Amino acid sequence: MQKFRKLSTALVLAAAIAAPALAAPETFAVEPNHTFPRFSYNHLGYSLQLSRFDKTSGKIVLDKAARTGSVDIVIDTKSVSTGSDTFNEHIQGEDYLDTGKYPTASFKSTKVTFNGDKPATVEGNLTLKGVTKPVTLTVSSFHAMPHPMVKKDAIGANARTTVKRTDFNMGKNAPYVGDEVTIDIAIEAIKE
Repeated sequence: MQKFRKLSTALVLAAAIAAPALAAPETFAVEPNHTFPRFSYNHLGYSLQLSRFDKTSGKIVLDKAARTGSVDIVIDTKSVSTGSDTFNEHIQGEDYLDTGKYPTASFKSTKVTFNGDKPATVEGNLTLKGVTKPVTLTVSSFHAMPHPMVKKDAIGANARTTVKRTDFNMGKNAPYVGDEVTIDIAIEAIKE
């Protein structure tokens, strides 16, 4: 009986020590030099135009053992980069991003769904030009490993969703300039 008590006590202690390690959420800060939300749309049927935002910040919380997480991203809309200074100013105007009134866009997750040990979809609310709409990001790749340069754990992913400009009060020139906008985000984040 005494051996059984010692064994039970040892198992309880081992479980108590291991449990926090197994279910500990980790927080990662967005690495701004390798995180770029891009957006593309059809321009008059001639071409697919691709632009990006150059300044993004935020946090990602990931609990690998529990298969849960959250994403909180802020995009500086004044950092839009179309490849043309003239068009950057145009797209920041009142008809489109209206960066004078709305200098940021944001995404806050409400649910992260996993496929095995990797995030597969991230549901949440996108706020753009003062309008908030639910969107689902489909994660096409996800990688977690120690960062070889900064010597900390890091994560990286690519995800995509499609929205309509008209849903966010940016419908000028639709349908000639495509209403559907595909948003792709390449994101990297370093453990805090």
